[in-house]
Amino acid sequence: MTGELWRRGALELAGMIARREVTSREVVEAHLARIDEVNPQLNAIVRRLDDEARAGADAADRAVAAGERLGPFHGVPITVKENIDLAGTPTTQSLAAFGEAVAPVDAPVVERMRAAGAIPIGRTNLPDLGRRVFTEPSLHGITDNPWMSGRTAGGSSGGEAAALAAGMSPLGLGNDIGGSLRNPAHCCGVASIKPSTGVVPTATVIPPEDLSIMSQLMLVEGVMARNIADVRAGLHAVAGPHVRDPLALPVLLSDIDPGRRLRIAVTPDPPGGATHPGVAAAIRRAADALADAGAEVVEAAPDSFAESIELWARLLVEEVRAQAPLIEMVMGADGYTFLTHAMALYAPATTAQVSEMHAARNRVEKQWHRFLTEHDVLLSPVWAQPALPHGYDIASLDNAVATFEVLRPVVPLNLLGLPAAVVPVGFADGLPIGAQVAARRFSDLAAVSVAQLVADVLGDESPLTPIDPRR
Repeated sequence: MTGELWRRGALELAGMIARREVTSREVVEAHLARIDEVNPQLNAIVRRLDDEARAGADAADRAVAAGERLGPFHGVPITVKENIDLAGTPTTQSLAAFGEAVAPVDAPVVERMRAAGAIPIGRTNLPDLGRRVFTEPSLHGITDNPWMSGRTAGGSSGGEAAALAAGMSPLGLGNDIGGSLRNPAHCCGVASIKPSTGVVPTATVIPPEDLSIMSQLMLVEGVMARNIADVRAGLHAVAGPHVRDPLALPVLLSDIDPGRRLRIAVTPDPPGGATHPGVAAAIRRAADALADAGAEVVEAAPDSFAESIELWARLLVEEVRAQAPLIEMVMGADGYTFLTHAMALYAPATTAQVSEMHAARNRVEKQWHRFLTEHDVLLSPVWAQPALPHGYDIASLDNAVATFEVLRPVVPLNLLGLPAAVVPVGFADGLPIGAQVAARRFSDLAAVSVAQLVADVLGDESPLTPIDPRR
């Protein structure tokens, strides 16, 4: 039985541990064995915490035996992206320069997951500084897609998604400024939530400790898992104000009203570029299933969808341009190539133009707010294509442009600080396809609830990944 424990979800494992059907030590050992088996092929986990995890599991088992109060993830192993502080380990950002940047304290999200009973078992891979949507860092090397060798696991939380999809971890922590929790969920066939800005605290003790303007507006911490129920429980565990983050707010998150018919807007082919037919078909299938379940479904998108994509790119590129001399000193060649391509797409903006872009952002934000008041959620693809080949984004300037086109469904939610959940909805060309459920700000639970409804009406679209036999 213990050999199959890695197949189970986080809440399921916590329940089994609490009922004494299995020990936390057995759960941890099952996941360590799974890491032994598949991580050499995927390179998703870049730092193992075997001894610490075993000690944590033994302590968790003693707590169960003593009849202590147990958290929702008591005794369950988790993984943590290597740009989130985990005490006693380096927060490398996948940079050689930060290889010994050991954090003495946990980030707030790690602190809260430990308080919920979770046990860190490993650190997961990301691109240099998290600045690509392909997990191909200079420090740790490429993370492969569990479904198809040679394809990206997405980014920047690509190691996290690959570890989850392959059964090395049931729950993980990542972050998102340009789809980084959602891109890899789509590529690897797992679930995630990008919370509203201000819902989940973030803090680091590794310089630079202070967030840039666009990070203050757009960067969020979040959770990933193989099923949306675990994502929901993980969001509850990490959300809320924290003494280390003045931007984390004491908000009441809105959910759907069970007594009212759902109003769902769907955009299977988002404005601004082409969409793979299989991706659009998977989104339409999910929309049709929701309609069959009683929801009011209309094909619509905010009028400012394309403008919001442009604003996200221009504002973020201006910030990268300002930081470029420092970034170039520490970043690997491939990562900096992608940023060079991005900067080449836009002429440098003046201070007045940046100010105008922020005013435009506020105007667009109000338009999206009205749209997501008229509709409970917006259902769309995550990426407009299935997972792309390794290195696609840096092969040429044209490929960089095409990469921005592929990820266009996710970036408006970063620009505007809106919540978006991802749930697997099928396959195209042998690769998983994720659906994105976006909602009005602080309606995070509504996004998760509709994602859960999608999962319920479609059935299980997120089986554990069969490791590609062609490796």
